[in-house]
Amino acid sequence: MQTSLKSARLQLHPLSTGDTAFIFELVNTPNWLKFIGNRNIISLGNALGYIQRILDNPANIYWVVKLNDSLESIGVITLIKREYLEHPDIGFAFLPKYYGRGYAHEATREVLWQLLNQKSITQLFATTLPANDTSIRLLKKLGLLYNKEIRVENETLHLYSATADTLEIEYITETFYSLFTNKYNRQAQLEKLYSLCLKNIEIIRKDGSQEEQFNINTFIEPRKKLLSDGTLVEFEEMETSSETKIGESIAHRYSNYKKSGILNGNKFDTVGKKYFQFKKTPYGWKINAISWEDEKK
Repeated sequence: MQTSLKSARLQLHPLSTGDTAFIFELVNTPNWLKFIGNRNIISLGNALGYIQRILDNPANIYWVVKLNDSLESIGVITLIKREYLEHPDIGFAFLPKYYGRGYAHEATREVLWQLLNQKSITQLFATTLPANDTSIRLLKKLGLLYNKEIRVENETLHLYSATADTLEIEYITETFYSLFTNKYNRQAQLEKLYSLCLKNIEIIRKDGSQEEQFNINTFIEPRKKLLSDGTLVEFEEMETSSETKIGESIAHRYSNYKKSGILNGNKFDTVGKKYFQFKKTPYGWKINAISWEDEKK
C-alpha cells in the first residue's frame, strides 16, 4: 500500500534507514517527548535500531515528510494498527521550526486520500493526550471527532474516529473551497470541479428572493475568467463550520464560509452559507447539488 506521495508543497516517502539522523532529531524534540513519549534514543545507533524495528513490523507504516524545494525532512505521518484498537491509528509529528505552516494538515490529507482511493480503510482512529490541543485541532479539521476516553498502559488517552465516508466528504468539501483560491501566487483550478461533481449537478445562487441557476459549465466558465484575468485577485474562500448528515447513498452538508479578495481594485470580506448534497457512486462520493447565499451587510 505504501508509496511516495506529493502535494503542493511536500513530498512523502516511506521511512528508510537513510532517515536515521532526522529521526534522531525528531524523537528528541520537546513535543515528541511530552506527547508521544521518550524512546530513549540517545545516539544515531539507537535511532537506526528504532527505524529497523518499525520497518520489521508490518503493523507500522511511516512516511517521512520533505519540502518540495529543498527535500529537507520536516516530519512524519504514521499509520499503525495497534493491538488495542480495531482500526488503524493515524499520527503525525513535525520539527518545531515548521509548526504553524499547515504542513501537518497538508501531508495527512495526502495520506488519507490515498487510503480512501485504495479503499483500504472503513474507519480510522487517532489517539492523543487530552492536553495536546494542537493535535486535537488538526484531527477535528481532518474530520475525526472525539469518540471516548481509553486507558493504555496506565495512561489516559482520548480516542478520535471517523468513517471512510466522513473522511471522503470532508476531503471533497475542503478541496472544493480550495479550487477557487488565487491567493499566495496560486492559480484557481476550477477545471478540477468536474471530478468532484456529477455531470447533472444543480447549482443555485440565492440573493434574497432572487435566485440564479447554473449547470456545471455555466458555473465554471465565468468564474475561471474572473479569477484569471485580473478582475478578482488575492481571492480565498474557506469553510468556517459545518454540519454533515450521511445516509446510505445520500449526504447533506450545511456549511458556513468566509471569503475575501480584491474585486476591480476594491477589497472585500464576505461570509455566507452553503448547502451541499452528495451522492455515493461506484466511483465514490460526488457533489450532486450546491446552493449558497452571501450574508448581506
